[in-house]
Amino acid sequence: MAARGSARSSSSSRSGAGSTARGVARGGKAKVAIEQLPWNRVRPAPVVLITGPEELLAGRAARAIRSQLAELDPALETSELEADKYAPGELLTLASPSLFAEPRFIRVSGVEKCTDDFLAEMLEYLDSPADDTVVVLRHAGGQRGKKLLDAIRAASGTAIEIVCAELKKDSDRYDFAMAEFKSAQRSVTPGAVRGIVSAFTGELAELAAACQQLIADSEGEITERTVERYYSGRVETNAFKVADAAIAGHRGEALGLLRHALATGADPVPLVAAFAAKVRTMAKLSGAYGPPGQLASRFGLAPWQVDRARRDLQGWSDEGLARVIQLLAETDAAVKGAAYDPEFALERLVTVIAARGR
Repeated sequence: MAARGSARSSSSSRSGAGSTARGVARGGKAKVAIEQLPWNRVRPAPVVLITGPEELLAGRAARAIRSQLAELDPALETSELEADKYAPGELLTLASPSLFAEPRFIRVSGVEKCTDDFLAEMLEYLDSPADDTVVVLRHAGGQRGKKLLDAIRAASGTAIEIVCAELKKDSDRYDFAMAEFKSAQRSVTPGAVRGIVSAFTGELAELAAACQQLIADSEGEITERTVERYYSGRVETNAFKVADAAIAGHRGEALGLLRHALATGADPVPLVAAFAAKVRTMAKLSGAYGPPGQLASRFGLAPWQVDRARRDLQGWSDEGLARVIQLLAETDAAVKGAAYDPEFALERLVTVIAARGR
């Protein structure tokens, strides 16, 4: 069995891993000697460390590992531990061989808040991991448990790390949404994906839920019209619609969309963030030359974003961009409490942007 073999072969090199762990525990500086994988390319190992702030991706990574193990052996025994409520001896008890020697999957949450007992016992476990056992550790961030993280990252042959970084770039969120439809074997147009990504700019879980709703409730190819039909109110008044209208010079339309968004409960802070994201992309590409694919790679964008920013830049001067960037900083402070009337600050920003910074 592949998973069992992986655990056994890794355990056979545990003496080296153990000496590394002990060295780190004594205060030595650890190197990242283990394999680091993205959330969507996971595999089992005796110890799997899942790091990063994105809970949706972390949960999916852990479930994917469990599914892989259960497919190899349906008798898989699954256990859950909370590192912040850990009682001494729990890990050893769960990892001990059972009567029928079923493989074991132990999922540990809250490692960033772990107790001293868990920290000590997990360091010991890393020296000698149990056969046919996969321990998945979820660490969401922070300095608590750093000694353990360093030890795991130095334990080559025993551990791997799954990195679940927050998807902040539009290009990353676009790729995520496209993968949702691809995995469901649904045909979707690029414009539809751009529409849903623009409509759901907050929590990744919200974007994922929107994609799943379209997959479940619609038939045939998912197009821009499909997205408009399901999320018309949201798409029509989201922050990027306001920003697009203002950047295109349509002052009246942009102000109308802005007032409608605010009247229906939109938070001013994400509205400013949407303007900032668009203007930052324009500033990056101002004066840049080359094919869209090359510029996309250079600036961490999708090719369609490069094309869009180039269109948006028509009629803008460097001085106009500089003025708007300064005004964005002032407006950001205003909507976060520095001004008495944040809505007036937003309307002023829309007016200046619609005039291309003049």
